[in-house]
Parts: sequence; C-alpha cells; structure tokens
Amino acid sequence: MITVSGTDGIVEIGLNKPPLNLVTRPMLRALHDAVVDVATRDDVRCVIFHGGEARAFCAGSDIKEFDDLGRDASERKILYEDYVLRQVARLPMPTIAAIDGPALGGGFEIALCCDLRVLKRGVKVGLPECILGGLAGNGAVRLARLIGPGRAKRILFTGLPLDAEQALDWGLVEELSEGSALIAARVLARTIASRGPISNRLAKELVEKALDETIAAALLESTLAQQAIFDSNDLKEGAKAFFEKREPHFKGQ
Repeated sequence: MITVSGTDGIVEIGLNKPPLNLVTRPMLRALHDAVVDVATRDDVRCVIFHGGEARAFCAGSDIKEFDDLGRDASERKILYEDYVLRQVARLPMPTIAAIDGPALGGGFEIALCCDLRVLKRGVKVGLPECILGGLAGNGAVRLARLIGPGRAKRILFTGLPLDAEQALDWGLVEELSEGSALIAARVLARTIASRGPISNRLAKELVEKALDETIAAALLESTLAQQAIFDSNDLKEGAKAFFEKREPHFKGQ
C-alpha cells in the first residue's frame, strides 16, 4: 500500500492503493511505518509524497468503514489518523506533496501536512466532508493556519473543491506544473537537497515555532539555531566553496 524509494538524499513515499488511494487503517499503518523509518535517517534531505499510479493523489477516507464506527470512532479511527498525520508533519527534513490527481478529504489533509505542495494544472483539491455531514478536523486546523480563517471556513462550510489556479492564488499550493507534478517536485527536491541540510532542518523548526510560540520565544530559538549553524562544518564548507567558486559538498555535520 506504500512504496518507498530514494536516491541522492531524496526519498519518495508513494501511496499505492489504486484506483483512488482511499485512506484505510492498513494504509495508515503502512504510511506510519514508512514515515517513522525516514524520520530517523540523517542522510535524507527531502521527502516527496505522491499518488503513485492511482487516478488520485488520495480521494480521502473509505466511506465503507464509517458504518460500524459510531461511538468508537475516536479510538478506532480519529486518534490514530491524527497521530499519523502529525508524524508526517513532524518529519525533520523538508517535505513536498506532488499532487497529480485529486487530493480530497483525508488525502488533502496528508498534503497539508507537507511543507510544500506542487499541483498539476487541471487537478482539484478540497475538503468535501461537510457534503456528507462529516468534518475534516485535522485539515480545518492546518488550513486556517495556512490561508487564514475566512478562506478556510469557505472551503469547510461549502465542501466545494478548488481548481489549481485558485489553490495557488489562495496559498494552498506553492507551485503549479504543466505536466507531471511528481517530475516538478523532483526538480524542486534536488534544489533543496543541494542546500545545507542542517540549515533546512533548522529553518523548518523555526517557521513552526514562529507559528506556535510567542515572538520572544521564537527569536530565542532562532539565536540558538544560528549558533548551531556557526558550529557546523557545513557552514565552513559552504564558505570555502564560495571562495573556490565551486558547488559545496555538505555532509550534514
């Protein structure tokens, strides 16, 4: 249900349950295992999530599972699903969602957990849960942080999907691709992987702290992060490469 491949510091995690990559508990378990493994690897500089050969990046939860959940939904679905999504969001290295097919409901929630999203033109994204009387709880929180309360409420209250151009205009995605979003994401990932890995990991931490903490606390963390950079061999290598007019060879040390 999940494929993992990688080269040159870039790992690709593919959802692999055609035709729609519906979110089920077995898929969540497989996604969790892949993410936890990647999180411990110091050699990984960027992670791409994609929809594999399916028609959708991920079309959301398998509605057939809803019938027997009821009062047990928290322990049998909600808590575990939120836990896995937090694991995706907490990966220490930069992450990209390559969206070549519709990303809806729980599928878009996975994409929202990534740092960056590349969307193929002609593909729609959204959180349609309210159409069935449902709720994208995790997505509601991440959406509000990403695009603000007004636009988040419009998406959540109507359930209507957004086309690629509107998604870019509203800040739901960072890049549109004319062709394959996965190919475009790979280009972006190679650029990210060529930069200082310590710098990128610390930058990710600081952006999250800027949203979660007071400005004073976040600025204190930024001072500590800057000192860690100056203590690193990567900065020395970067400066040396600059004067020698060559590409730096960072080791994440």
